[in-house]
Amino acid sequence: MKYLSLPFIVLLFVTALSSCVVLSPKKYKALLAKQDSLNMGWSQSQQSNMSLEERINRLRKDTASLNSQLAELNAQYSEMEGNYTKLRSNSSNEINKLSGNLNKISEDLKKREQRLKEVEEILRKRDEATNQLKAKLQEALLGFTKNGLTVEIKNGKVYVSLTDKLLFPSGSIIIDEKGKQALTQLAAVLKQQPEINIAVEGHTDSQKINNLGQIKDNWDLSVLRSTSVVRFLTEEQKVESVRMTATGKGEFQPLGSNATADSRSKNRRIEIVLSPKLDELYDLIKQ
Repeated sequence: MKYLSLPFIVLLFVTALSSCVVLSPKKYKALLAKQDSLNMGWSQSQQSNMSLEERINRLRKDTASLNSQLAELNAQYSEMEGNYTKLRSNSSNEINKLSGNLNKISEDLKKREQRLKEVEEILRKRDEATNQLKAKLQEALLGFTKNGLTVEIKNGKVYVSLTDKLLFPSGSIIIDEKGKQALTQLAAVLKQQPEINIAVEGHTDSQKINNLGQIKDNWDLSVLRSTSVVRFLTEEQKVESVRMTATGKGEFQPLGSNATADSRSKNRRIEIVLSPKLDELYDLIKQ
């Protein structure tokens, strides 16, 4: 059964009344005015209902759109969370790897620092031994300093320099008595220092050699003089041969310019180079 509209019901009511009762004009107008008011309220209610339905539809559309956006954002969040988890895992692996490398580097540095300390200690002992050796040699050879003997330290080695006047007659390779005395004093100190290597170097000036028999040039003279000193130290003074080296430098490592007699005299010399054995140091360096 269909519902009757409100105006129609009012009209029926008015008609029924009018059929039963004769209304005065005033009451009749009042009823008509009331009917118009009811009709207007009904229209407004209808319009308000349509407006509410439109709002509901818009809200439904907005809700659907927001749900779609929310789903998309959830998908993006899930992807980002997965990437973050993967990145954190990779970062953790990289951090562990870097930590391992740092630990290894730290251990290597500690080993190097320890080795450096050992090397420094060996060098300190070497310098200390070198200075002590120099002091002993200067004391032992003090009486020969006026004859051109010098003792000095260069590059961690002790250099005992003897001019040819102290050791040899002019142009000779045979050691004279004063030279033997100096070498005997030197040998007494060397025999007390078994850890010292001994290199004997012969040096000459730049003047050419004349009338020296089998000695052809300054090379020959420098070598033969150094071997004469080595033979005296090993054969006469019993210094261990294994510690000795004989070399000839000729005229090629002068102390002076060879322009004057005094500078040429300084260039004609025997240098006995004393250096500590550094096997322990070499072993450390090789590691």
